[in-house]
Amino acid sequence: MKHEEATKELTPHVKTKPSGIEWIGEIPAHWRCSRLKFHLTENSGGIWGEDDEFGNGAYVLRSTEITIEGHWDLEKLIKRKLSKEEAERFLLKKGDLIVTKSSGSQNHIGKTGLVDEKIESMFVCYSNFVQRLRPQSHINSKFLHYFMNSTLAREQYKYQSETTTGLANLNAQSINELFISVPPGQKQAQIANFLDCKTEQIDELIRIKERRIELLQEQRTALINQAVTKGLDPNVEMKPSGVEWIGEIPRHWTVKRLKYVSNIPVTYGLNIEADRYTTEGIRLIRITDIDESGDLRQQGVYLSENCVPHEQMLNSYDLLLSRSGATVGKSYLHLEKGRYTSAGYLVRFNFDDYWTSKFIYYVTLSRFYRNWLEQQIIISTIQNVNGEKYSNFQLPIPSYQEHKQIVNFLDQKTKQIDDLIAAEQRKIELLKEYRQSLISEAVTGKIDVRNEV
Repeated sequence: MKHEEATKELTPHVKTKPSGIEWIGEIPAHWRCSRLKFHLTENSGGIWGEDDEFGNGAYVLRSTEITIEGHWDLEKLIKRKLSKEEAERFLLKKGDLIVTKSSGSQNHIGKTGLVDEKIESMFVCYSNFVQRLRPQSHINSKFLHYFMNSTLAREQYKYQSETTTGLANLNAQSINELFISVPPGQKQAQIANFLDCKTEQIDELIRIKERRIELLQEQRTALINQAVTKGLDPNVEMKPSGVEWIGEIPRHWTVKRLKYVSNIPVTYGLNIEADRYTTEGIRLIRITDIDESGDLRQQGVYLSENCVPHEQMLNSYDLLLSRSGATVGKSYLHLEKGRYTSAGYLVRFNFDDYWTSKFIYYVTLSRFYRNWLEQQIIISTIQNVNGEKYSNFQLPIPSYQEHKQIVNFLDQKTKQIDDLIAAEQRKIELLKEYRQSLISEAVTGKIDVRNEV
């Protein structure tokens, strides 16, 4: 979608005036710019209630039900125990806006959801971590929803958090002080309808590219799985591996448990309290320090030397595996130079050299490895795979020469796929930037939407 096709310059006869607000800029002369509090009938916090073990309570919306773009994600909507009076007082109605006041991520503070017929029909309340806004009758709720999710609102929240002492999150007062540009009522509806149409087109393009990324990731996993279980010779004679989730392997390959391939017994990382972290010394690798690509994030925490026994220092070609929680099975191959150690939720193995280590790392990215993990989780009923289970993980082992061939092949092929994925991700980012730009321009009157709806 080309920018010039979706937006038009204001017609020459439309006069503009300074809004008086730096991040809003010029607005049409007949628009107003004023604080949000003058356009609301209500700005109130919600209620959290008590645990509802029997599931008979009321649904309570949290920040997690609102996406960064201001859409709804109701899959994890939960029920809480509220009194009848509380349920009535905090019941959401169509046209209400829900604003995130507090979040672990600064980017999520201020994201806003618009209550529609579906949510109203579900008899949903809202938590004390968000704020409910009810616009006055002269304000179109959908127009306000777009403004609240624009960079124009987010920049103001960011400015407040940087200039107001101690303001880490939003509250009723800080939301009230938000400046908004207000066109006449009919124009608000036109803008909202225009943005409904254009943002849906952009969102559909984003969905297509996200699906493209999913397919590329599936292709990558299938490619790795094929190489580490079947090798690179399509004509090689095969034999049963004796392991259900591996299937057949080349006849000259063997199957070994991980503990018989590793140079060291499985080693657990250090259990260190956060108050002992420092800003220099020995880098502590935690599961959160490993990104989705299996690479080590640049920023991290450190420990003083007297906290790290010599045997807990990482060596080249150490393989770290996550043993608990949502990241169970996540892997990291340590190739960094310098002084490193690992945290308690990671277990460690070590192998002879780069080629063996990298081959086994690729095994941890395969489909059969994920299938094995799922079986371990089902057996234990919790998301936990301890060191003993990892030690007994069975994997196919080719000849050393094939290690090198398979690793070189996968390094080349996965890089090609990763480059395609990165290109699609960049396109998604550009579409999201364009989406934000389009919204900001529309809600401040910088594009003419009269002939677009």
